[in-house]
Amino acid sequence: MPRVIIVGGGISGLSTAYYLAKGGVPSTILESRPRLGGVIQTERVEGCTIEGGPDSFLSVKPAALELIRELGLADQVIGSNDHLRVTYIRKRGRLLPMPDGLMLMVPTKILPLLGTRLLSTRTKLRMGFELLRHPAPKPGDESVGEFIEEHYGREAVDYLAEPLLSGIYGGNPDELSVGSVLGRFVELSNRYGSLTRGVLAERAKAPRRHGPPPPLFQTLRGGLGQMVDAISAAIHEATLVRRVRAEAAERAGSGFRIRAGGDWLEADRVVLACEAHSASALLAGLDPRAAELLGAVPYTSSMTVALGFNAADVRQPPDGFGFLVPKKERQSLVACTWIGTKFPYRVPEGKIVARCFFSSGEEESAATASAERELLEIAGIRAQPVFARAFGWPRSMAQYTVGHAARVAEVQARAAAIAGLYLAGNAYEGIGVPDCIRLGRRAAEAILSSRPA
Repeated sequence: MPRVIIVGGGISGLSTAYYLAKGGVPSTILESRPRLGGVIQTERVEGCTIEGGPDSFLSVKPAALELIRELGLADQVIGSNDHLRVTYIRKRGRLLPMPDGLMLMVPTKILPLLGTRLLSTRTKLRMGFELLRHPAPKPGDESVGEFIEEHYGREAVDYLAEPLLSGIYGGNPDELSVGSVLGRFVELSNRYGSLTRGVLAERAKAPRRHGPPPPLFQTLRGGLGQMVDAISAAIHEATLVRRVRAEAAERAGSGFRIRAGGDWLEADRVVLACEAHSASALLAGLDPRAAELLGAVPYTSSMTVALGFNAADVRQPPDGFGFLVPKKERQSLVACTWIGTKFPYRVPEGKIVARCFFSSGEEESAATASAERELLEIAGIRAQPVFARAFGWPRSMAQYTVGHAARVAEVQARAAAIAGLYLAGNAYEGIGVPDCIRLGRRAAEAILSSRPA
């Protein structure tokens, strides 16, 4: 039976441990934080379900839902209220709805595009003429900003791509890799020339659905913390959790030694399911080049602030899922979600909860004050909050900058050359919950398949 150490008790590490336990292999998780789950943290405040980190996962990515079903939580899955899904963008002091028919920043309907006040006439014309583009594949990678500007113009970058991607990655479209962040759009551009024409063509070729489409987002009725609790319970007998920080790693015969909390722990297999900067420190003694590459992966910090209000104190109930604030219009607040509108069961009647996002590592008190001030200015919320809850996530959001795919490919090739070493986490092939679960499962399957017959 291989001795397995998993560095990191976030969803990537927990998924690895779960699938190992399912395959009959015990493991040890090293986690320096006082709780498991990483950025997944759910709290109940005055009857409201508050997510400190991610609040859902994309329905089109199956790994999260597959795990949830295995955990016996299928009856707890809920979808977003897509019939209420309107997202607003702040422009020149006003909240303007994103036009219907946008697939991220790609327009697929003419009339909503013509009628929107979010984009200038010049940009609308540019989007119309984009339909005439011919395929012109480019070698290598480029930034999201360059790619979208070439298709739709700079205004589409500033008022569509930037606010949308800031809410997902907390990053700058002029630095993010289009191949790693919008790889599907690159494929469509290479094949059709026009992104709009490509999206419409692929949609026309898709098999017809019977019944309503699935919701865009799914989550659990009691929050994603339910999944963390269920995994923890499922792995309890097969997994030892040690609340220590992994400090160093080195080879020991055909296996490894990990220094953690001043002790040396021996293992036959090691899974680095932690942030790239933490994995870099551990890889320094195993492969300096891989350590250098991982150490160069930039991370941004983020914070969410949940403000709860008595609905009776709010003169104008909020509309839609929320709003985004482009960098050109931004003070501190990046985005705001109205939790009770986006999902059912999260906010009891008589309450309104705003979930505010910040991309910098502000102090909790400063972020809370900024959230109150900017909700007043942007959304006209004059009521005093009845509760406030802030969650800070320093250096937690990996940035897939230009050249990311090539760097990751080299890191993964080098890791594969170190027998018994595996990588998982949000620094490689996707930052969402399903991506992290998929990579954790892949690491576990590789370990299970490597067992002697």
